[in-house]
Amino acid sequence: MNAPKPRRAARLRSRREPDYRGLAELRHQIRRFLKFSERAARAAGVEPQQHQLLLAIRGLPEGQRPTIGVLAERLQLAHHTVVGLVDRLEAAKLVRRCASAEDGREILLGITGGGERLLRSLSLAHRAELETVGPALAEALAAIVGTRAKRPPTRGLG
Repeated sequence: MNAPKPRRAARLRSRREPDYRGLAELRHQIRRFLKFSERAARAAGVEPQQHQLLLAIRGLPEGQRPTIGVLAERLQLAHHTVVGLVDRLEAAKLVRRCASAEDGREILLGITGGGERLLRSLSLAHRAELETVGPALAEALAAIVGTRAKRPPTRGLG
């Protein structure tokens, strides 16, 4: 049986060993951005999870409907937690509940004009922040996953 060549053996070994510094740096960069996000949301008068809910509603992938269940999955929160967030956002007139035209039993969430203005302001601030911290975040991620992070994702053969 052939023994692995030294370079290949080193690569195999390095795939099995955690990159603690790389992972710590990535976590640090993510946390820095999240801290900015939390402060920006509170400065705008909403809690961070409320901002995340507004963003989740507005940014749903095509074909997904803005129901409590879908949003709970997107935010990785319990159903009742999202209900509480919606209650508070609705009281602040930032979201509204409405019955689905297709199935009156299904409740869909929508963002009000005030919610849209708030979300736009926060999203512009987040984009500006990402222009500043994005390169360090991308570098930290690329250091862990290697060149795969530098190539754009493929969308099929077409």
